[in-house]
Amino acid sequence: NTITTGWEVIDDLADGGLGSGELGVMVAPAGIGKSWALANVGANAVKAGKTVLHYTLELNQAYVGLRYDSIFTGIAAQDLKYNLPDVKKRLKSITGELVIKYYPTKAAGVMSLASHIEKCRLQGKKPDLVIVDYADLLRGSGKGREVRHELGNIYEDLRGLAGEYEIPIWTASQANRSALQEDVIQADKIAESYSKIMTADFV
Repeated sequence: NTITTGWEVIDDLADGGLGSGELGVMVAPAGIGKSWALANVGANAVKAGKTVLHYTLELNQAYVGLRYDSIFTGIAAQDLKYNLPDVKKRLKSITGELVIKYYPTKAAGVMSLASHIEKCRLQGKKPDLVIVDYADLLRGSGKGREVRHELGNIYEDLRGLAGEYEIPIWTASQANRSALQEDVIQADKIAESYSKIMTADFV
């Protein structure tokens, strides 16, 4: 029971995409396009008729919504306002549902996401896929002695959330600055915490 990403090479490697209860992490240095990549995965699921919850901890809801509209329509984000009739017409054909929820950086923890997922379920919006942009910006539990321990705990809790609700979760993580010189990012280039790699099902 997998949710396809829409990228054949990723879906082939992941046996059709992320399955229920699995955690996928996109890793890249800052400014490479992790948020756009996550939005593309979410948009592909919505186009397939799925319900997607997209949590953004960096960009506001309206800005993320514009990105989705751009992906759905093929119209550049800055040109959407000049093509409103065309945008509305194209969006009518989309059968899935998208919920975008903004939390300020470090203001929400994994339990905040769980509460919102429960609220959506009670409203009849049972999610098929959750996007968290991105996990490093979630608030930790305070149990970790160092930043890397806190981040490790966040990723473990996020994977636990995926398992509890039996839904796949995609998130992203920063690679460190030295990764800018690399064609292939190895595990030792992941910023702050190696346990992110140990916890995730697909990186």
